[in-house]
Amino acid sequence: MRSSLVLLPLLALAACATPREACIGSAQREMRVVNALVAETQGNIARGYAIEERQEIRTVRGSCPVFGPDGGQIGTTPCEQPETVTVKVPVAIDLNAEQAKLRSLLQRQAQMESQTQARIQQCIAAKSHKCLT
Repeated sequence: MRSSLVLLPLLALAACATPREACIGSAQREMRVVNALVAETQGNIARGYAIEERQEIRTVRGSCPVFGPDGGQIGTTPCEQPETVTVKVPVAIDLNAEQAKLRSLLQRQAQMESQTQARIQQCIAAKSHKCLT
């Protein structure tokens, strides 16, 4: 009986962790996007070109089942089937425009840092207050 009384406050705190984590994740979402764009732009500048993903349809030779009159498979036959593949293709970029984009993203990143930290602190304060009462 005593062990269950000890576990009740722990369960209450554990239940509060999920909304807090969701709030913090939401606060960080836009920052993660900007961070990813900064990294991609820096990579483009370092390489001198961008990498674009495209989907292509290719024909693949394989074997297809052959069915008998009763619907059961009686063998296989050579056949061609379409297959969609994702390929990475180098794309020319304007390095001056890419550097301007990077400067803009870095400014936005710096502005967002304090805003994101403030929102995280609000999440921690709001959720911990509700859970402890």
